[in-house]
Amino acid sequence: MKVMPGRTLRVRLTLLYGVLLALGLTLYAVGTSVYLLHDLRKQQDVSLDREIETVEGLIFLSPEGEVELRSEEGEARSESPEHGYVLEMWSVDGKPMFLSAGLEDASLGPAPDATQNPFDRSPHSYRLSNGSRVRVAARRHNVEGRVLLLRLAVSEEPLWDEFWDMVSVLAIGLPIMVLLIGFAGYAVAGQALQPVDEMAQRARKISAERLNERLSILNPNDELGNLGLAFNETLARLEKSFEQLRRFTADASHELRTPLTAIRSVGEVALQNPGDTAYYRDIIGSMLEEANRLTRLVESLLTISRADAGHIQLQHTAVNILDLAKESATLLEVLAEEKQQTIAVQGDPSITISADRLILRQVLINLIDNAVKYSPTGGRIEVRVKATTGEAQIEIEDSGPGISVEHAEKVFQRFYRINKARTHAEGGAGLGLSIVEWAVSVHGGRVELDSTPGAKCTFRLHFPLKQQEPTG
Repeated sequence: MKVMPGRTLRVRLTLLYGVLLALGLTLYAVGTSVYLLHDLRKQQDVSLDREIETVEGLIFLSPEGEVELRSEEGEARSESPEHGYVLEMWSVDGKPMFLSAGLEDASLGPAPDATQNPFDRSPHSYRLSNGSRVRVAARRHNVEGRVLLLRLAVSEEPLWDEFWDMVSVLAIGLPIMVLLIGFAGYAVAGQALQPVDEMAQRARKISAERLNERLSILNPNDELGNLGLAFNETLARLEKSFEQLRRFTADASHELRTPLTAIRSVGEVALQNPGDTAYYRDIIGSMLEEANRLTRLVESLLTISRADAGHIQLQHTAVNILDLAKESATLLEVLAEEKQQTIAVQGDPSITISADRLILRQVLINLIDNAVKYSPTGGRIEVRVKATTGEAQIEIEDSGPGISVEHAEKVFQRFYRINKARTHAEGGAGLGLSIVEWAVSVHGGRVELDSTPGAKCTFRLHFPLKQQEPTG
């Protein structure tokens, strides 16, 4: 539907329904008029057939052989067709035998032909020479062995007068009805759209600082109520996103400031205190350690930012999970050996999934690195690979203190750390598990946390199994 510019929805709805109503009433009026005309004509035809039968019973031959009627009264002898019926009778050879005075030497049709086949016909309309419209019925009638051709007619003018009277009433009444209903529809539309105006006025007052406000919903079960609910849900998501953005910005600023402050402090102390080569090597090593931590933080922030923007393109290949798990564990064996820990990788070597190998390896490295950090000296980290119905599972289980229920629901939030008193070397920046959750979800999988406080913690990754290619 073409939108009418510069007009409100209320006006457009009123005009639309007004046009539809006018079209509907016009079609109804046309149908009613056609039916009325058909019904009036049908009644006239029935009356005409009955009268011509009556006339047939009144015809007789005089002793002189002339055709006459037994009664001088009756509608068939009226002076004009406008006031009753008119009659004409013809011989089979086309000679007029009787003409009503009202015809004024006119004829109800052409002179009949002896070869005409047949003369009898159903009632039909005919226009006289003076322009009058009549309804004519024609019959072949036998009088004492003599064949006559009869035509009986009645004027159609009363019928058309009645028809046009009705059309005039409809032509006057329908526009008035459309206008009245249009005004009523305009008022009803205004009442129905009033909640939209109220929602619009309230929405204009909502800003980034007032995202906690919501629209008032009068009836949540109708269409406008659903619109208001959808808008409130959008506001809730925006509020949550803004809150996450504020928290993300504050946490990122804090996390970036910490290593930068450390680098600056170490450098200032080194400049104030003279020392030998070993002293400066220690200072530079501390600065490089903080720089590496800063680099990892920036890389994590860049990964999350690109993931949120949808700019990371996955390069799907067939990945053998057990091989990838062993490769990831090998990269962290040095850290585990420093704490005299054991990393055990086991599982089904045939399990293959379709994934981006680099991203999936980063997921495993993050989880195994967390397990090494939180497991005690001499602890054991187990990585298990197995398959269930339609899924591949990777379990990383540590022997650390576990995670309480209150923290288990938040560990995947950005910059969330269970123990904020830990150093950055022990606890990290709180971005690793956020990256893990994102990476697993973009591969069509999910991550679960199964923790036993005081005993262990298990991260369980679920991935859809790679479909086997059909062999020929």
